[in-house]
Amino acid sequence: MPKKPTKYEAKIENIATNKIYLNINHLENGEYELNIIHKNKLITKTTFKKK
Repeated sequence: MPKKPTKYEAKIENIATNKIYLNINHLENGEYELNIIHKNKLITKTTFKKK
């Protein structure tokens, strides 16, 4: 039976820079999907694999 995906969400009040870093060290190996959303509209959708 496939594992149910876990959703993570964070709200950040002030961002001091125009860069966003995604640290995947603690993620399990596998394929992931990253969705970038602004005002409930999908801007970018990308997938990546952690080996």
